Amino acid sequence: MNLANYLKRINYTGEVKPDLATLTAIHRAHLLAIPYENLDIHRDCPVTVDVAQIYEKIVMEHRGGWCFEMNGLFEWVLREVGFDVTLMSSYVGRSEVTETGVGDHLIMRVMLDKPYLADVGFGNGFIEPLPLAEGTYQQGYLSFALSQKECRWWFQNHIYGGFGYDFDLKPYQLSDFAGQSTRLQTSPESGFVRATVCMRFTPEGYIALRGAVLRTVTSAGEADETIDNLSRYEQILSEQFDLHLPDVDALWDKVWARHQMWVKDNNT
Repeated sequence: MNLANYLKRINYTGEVKPDLATLTAIHRAHLLAIPYENLDIHRDCPVTVDVAQIYEKIVMEHRGGWCFEMNGLFEWVLREVGFDVTLMSSYVGRSEVTETGVGDHLIMRVMLDKPYLADVGFGNGFIEPLPLAEGTYQQGYLSFALSQKECRWWFQNHIYGGFGYDFDLKPYQLSDFAGQSTRLQTSPESGFVRATVCMRFTPEGYIALRGAVLRTVTSAGEADETIDNLSRYEQILSEQFDLHLPDVDALWDKVWARHQMWVKDNNT
């Protein structure tokens, strides 16, 4: 595991030191270069919470990952640089607290002059770290909010992004999320099992490929395209997400079959 290889992977050539400017720059560069994706689940390739294996996949094999991989790797990077960083647990998309403990989403707190919320593993969240303080935060044309109720924090995503998440400040280790990682990649009830997802930020916004539907989000709004053939699907993965899979044809067969089933279910 080598920090220089990671910085090359995210196309970062700036100064590296444990300050807010570096944190903001590499957080942004990570999200512009590395896609959020869950394709291995649909390729029958188990997803790990071992940071060395995550590094090999994302940095050396030029892949993306989901929250446990993306934020697990980013925590290692921040520690290598010298940041004071803590992994935390969160729960996505709920309106009230029904349980606490190891949730379904991994996030980070970074301590500088004040605490910051870092998260490169949410797919369509904030591109730069947020101060961990109540308020509304604007990043380009996207608006986010953080609020606190008793001992829990609530992150509200932008209007195009859907769900936010809630969390407390209890520290965790990456290995603590092994059970959730296994559940989310094997349970028939898991959204990660039901559909493929790829997301990546662009200078104009972000792109999201859910199953066979590509959504592009810019300041002008949302635009959707249904992908209906292997050639176009492979082109999107390659050109839009910089993903090059040897078994893309088999993956496409699964994606298209699920899409046709979804269309049928929604038209009956």
